[in-house]
Amino acid sequence: MDGLIHIYCGEGKGKTTAAVGLSVRASGCGKRVVFAQFLKSGKSGERTSLALLPGVTLTEVPECVKFTFRMTEQEKLAAAEQCGKQLEEAFRLAQEADLLVLDEAVGAAAKGLLEEKTLLEYLRDKPENLEVVLTGRNPSEELCEMADYVSEIRKIKHPYDKGIPARRGIEF
Repeated sequence: MDGLIHIYCGEGKGKTTAAVGLSVRASGCGKRVVFAQFLKSGKSGERTSLALLPGVTLTEVPECVKFTFRMTEQEKLAAAEQCGKQLEEAFRLAQEADLLVLDEAVGAAAKGLLEEKTLLEYLRDKPENLEVVLTGRNPSEELCEMADYVSEIRKIKHPYDKGIPARRGIEF
């Protein structure tokens, strides 16, 4: 059976959490997983757990990442270059994998920090049996059309709205 393409999108909390859950499931079934994160640093707690799982390969991430709205134009250019390299590496590693997770690739593409045309080409040319998960806000119509699953996580209420910042171990 061919590998399918999943998109976990929306304004709600849980997109990365769902991708991590699928990675855990795949690892538990003996599948090989490549987990790539865009616009995130190595400080996200899921990286520690995923690194312990058999068959899971994590791609490298920058030590520190700013929110895009706090980046200068020069920092955005550097981030775009980094995202392009990460995407290339992820698909290179995934040639021998069963599942590829591109966490926040949708968001990076929506913000112009990941070349969507290149992402779509990689998805079109992916190995036949490779399952791919993309997460992030605001997927394009073309990405949604290419996907087999599009799951939207809707925010009804979030502590950030009350000024409560992201908490280690819960939001990252």
